[in-house]
Amino acid sequence: MSQVTYLWNPPAVLSLPVRGNSERLPINRLFFVGRNYHAHAVEMGKPVDKAAERPFYFTKAPQTLVQSGATVEYPPETGNYHYEMELVVVIGAPGFRVAEADAHKLIYGYACGLDMTRRDLQLAARDKGRPWDLGKDVEQSSVVSEVVPMPAVVLDQGELALTVNGEPRQKSDLKMLIWDIRELISDLSKFYHLQPGDLIFTGTPEGVGAVVAGDRIDGKIAGVGEIVLHIAAPQ
Repeated sequence: MSQVTYLWNPPAVLSLPVRGNSERLPINRLFFVGRNYHAHAVEMGKPVDKAAERPFYFTKAPQTLVQSGATVEYPPETGNYHYEMELVVVIGAPGFRVAEADAHKLIYGYACGLDMTRRDLQLAARDKGRPWDLGKDVEQSSVVSEVVPMPAVVLDQGELALTVNGEPRQKSDLKMLIWDIRELISDLSKFYHLQPGDLIFTGTPEGVGAVVAGDRIDGKIAGVGEIVLHIAAPQ
């Protein structure tokens, strides 16, 4: 077999550190669940009726991934850049059309995540019925902490909290998720062949808000860990 050559060097494999392991976890896809806490859904003006709806999702390019502790530039073409603190489920086994009762078998572990959002662009697109890409698929906007291995463990409670410059902004509990971990994995697996390295950002609670250059974001989830992000001046 002849060796493949490229016009330029392909991108490096994106990965995250794993607690207690020198090996890094390679990243495949980034899935995000929209409006998965009632109070945040109301905050966004779109209440959720679980009896009549199912989860909805959007994706971001894996290239938007950055590790906790990073300093990222305030992004272009926005004046309303928001934080969203989330629990991230790390998939460690393949699965397609997985029953809720078997969903735990796909879990490798968990991490803390920030879904940074150009809120003004997202809402403008939403109001016009357009895709959210410019608001959500933002460079350096998918922030993730180290991965904590918890094979087959389903987290159904634990405090989630976020501060900006030490000021409390978000505080909730994983038990407040509208669709829980099992439900999300099972439902998403009806649309995609889930693979090891897929990350599922499970949604954010109420209290989202804007940050500016110079701000520091700190978040934590009980039993999972902590996350930090610094906002620098725009280019």
